[in-house]
Amino acid sequence: MTRYPACCGPNETIEAAAKLMAERSVGSIPVLNEAEEPIGVVTDRDICCGAVAEGKGGDTPVSEVMTTDVLTVSQDEDVSSCCKKMEQRQVRRVVVTDEDGKCCGIVAQADIARDASGEETGDLVQEISRPSSKSGCC
Repeated sequence: MTRYPACCGPNETIEAAAKLMAERSVGSIPVLNEAEEPIGVVTDRDICCGAVAEGKGGDTPVSEVMTTDVLTVSQDEDVSSCCKKMEQRQVRRVVVTDEDGKCCGIVAQADIARDASGEETGDLVQEISRPSSKSGCC
């Protein structure tokens, strides 16, 4: 996992979030409440398809475009369990929380590809990429 990832609050602007993503070379940022608990995730795709494509300005709050159904795992969870959850939800990123429910990391599909077995990586990519009933916004 990436420990202590770049994060933002729900009232942060999408412009500020996009700049932070560019500075850190990441495609997603956990959105935290005042207690540092994850309440959402904003991705570069959320900003592009959920804001720019709809004509929203850079001053739009992250809360208007973020995904609120956040998948989390505990910092003690094993890689296989994490992969299974990502596969079931067909997500490429999962927020890692500590024993107090605070964000302490993020696991991305790329982290799995770098550090897990070839079989786990292949299974994860295949399951996340399989067609679902959801359609993309773009």
